[in-house]
Amino acid sequence: MPMFRTEDAPEAFQSAWNAHDMEAFAALFDDDATFVNRFGRYVRGVGEIIALHRPIHETIYRDSTLANELIDVVPIGDGAAIIHFWSRLTTGSAHPAGAHKVDTLILAVLTRRDGVWRFQAVENVTLTNPRTGEMVLRDGPTHTVTGIR
Repeated sequence: MPMFRTEDAPEAFQSAWNAHDMEAFAALFDDDATFVNRFGRYVRGVGEIIALHRPIHETIYRDSTLANELIDVVPIGDGAAIIHFWSRLTTGSAHPAGAHKVDTLILAVLTRRDGVWRFQAVENVTLTNPRTGEMVLRDGPTHTVTGIR
């Protein structure tokens, strides 16, 4: 699913993830892109990004789904933008902890080449309660997080 607009990025990411299609996922990234997963693992290059994701899509996340929601797009020049989007991972029975949900906030830099936007850098942060370290879920489209005061 080519990204012809910056706003297409969350849906394209979600679509490739939900299909567990690593070729489609790879096509979303620049060859030299960087990725930081929700556990703080940093990789560089589309091959390394796929090497990070393929094993989990073949095992613990093989029945997982993502639901992404765009927060904002900040153009930073001709052919470059920063985006933020919410991502809710729903795992299935393949996960050792069983079915559960995880909310993350994704920050990404997109670049446009030949009319197509691609991820140049992605950082994925799990929402946690800063007082307890426990994962928390956000409350719908208002972008508030439950359990944090």
